[in-house]
Amino acid sequence: MTDTLLYIVPFFIVALLYAAVGHGGASGYLAVMALLGVEAVLLRPTALGLNVLVSTLGTIAFFKAGYFRAKLFWPLALAAIPFAYFGGSLDIHEALFRKILGVALAIALLRLLISPEDKGVTKLPPIWQMLLAGALMGFVSGLIGVGGGIFLTPLVIFLGWAPTKTAAAISAPFILLNSLAGLAGLRPAMDSFHPLFMNLALAVLLAGLVGSCWGSRVAASRQIRIALAMVLSLAAFKLFL
Repeated sequence: MTDTLLYIVPFFIVALLYAAVGHGGASGYLAVMALLGVEAVLLRPTALGLNVLVSTLGTIAFFKAGYFRAKLFWPLALAAIPFAYFGGSLDIHEALFRKILGVALAIALLRLLISPEDKGVTKLPPIWQMLLAGALMGFVSGLIGVGGGIFLTPLVIFLGWAPTKTAAAISAPFILLNSLAGLAGLRPAMDSFHPLFMNLALAVLLAGLVGSCWGSRVAASRQIRIALAMVLSLAAFKLFL
């Protein structure tokens, strides 16, 4: 029971926080598993599987809230899906994987500590920019086992493509489709997932339901973001060492 709670509690917190901003939580799950010494072969399938569950709830919540913007979402998503599949199908050396994952967690850390400000006036970018951005984010997401929200949300806000709520609303379904494509590329067997996957799935579903409903109406707490940032920084440090 103690070992089970050691996983469930941090996974619940991660899912709650990430769902509040339209994310699935994969980078957080990867950070927790890295800190707990989970085998590298289990990381990507487990993180992507849980990502699908939480991002589905986020997609529904933010869509109902009316922030979804199809003209921005579809070029990014359609370009990302095949590259996420390709990235997920690649078998990379464990040492290299951990270094790349460490960099991704560092990016997620910056995303949590630095909340980009809305530009006020937003402008839809040229189609080629969206296709290129989607392809790059899809490939890296599939390669390391995340949905791409840690890249998409800050990019959209920093470049003035959409306000914060819209960024969250397109991130949730983007993460969902990318995670499914990454899983398809991995083609995991049942024993590729963490042994406690079903317990973790129930925990993140509950947290995702609460977080997505909360986050689609109010901003996420900076204090909670900082707490999770500490977890990500420790995990990134461990992976680099």
